[in-house]
Amino acid sequence: MWFAIWTRSRHEQVVREQLERKGYDVFLPTVARWSRWKDRKKKIEWPLFPGYCFAQFDPDSTLPILTCTGVVNILSLEGRPAPVPEHELDSIRVLVGSHLPFDPCPLIHEGAMVEVIHGPLKGVVGRLVRKDLTHMRLILSVDLIGQAVSVEVDAADVRAR
Repeated sequence: MWFAIWTRSRHEQVVREQLERKGYDVFLPTVARWSRWKDRKKKIEWPLFPGYCFAQFDPDSTLPILTCTGVVNILSLEGRPAPVPEHELDSIRVLVGSHLPFDPCPLIHEGAMVEVIHGPLKGVVGRLVRKDLTHMRLILSVDLIGQAVSVEVDAADVRAR
């Protein structure tokens, strides 16, 4: 069974390497991104799901996982590691292995409160009313007066609140 491991920020690769050295089957999907410094640009492999990697292990023997540097916890339900359906990871593995362009996007349901984290509306909080692959329509309201406005934003610039 596969399990999701929550890592410290920017420790996904470190956790993956430690688990591989311990003999675990580990999956860390990545996406190529351009990173910019003052003097240059470079294409770097970034985790597709920042803060997470996946591994197969015995759920009754989690200590070797939890003692790895950078591991925060194993995602659990009712105190037991929660398995990730294998077909979900297989689908991600096929996509990452293909040459198709893809981008991570937040899994936010319509009706949820969201916050804009990039762009000219950074910090704005609203309710998601519609989404497609690249854009989301938000409602920004002033509840006290019963009025609202609607705005379209880039899907990558929004996170659940």
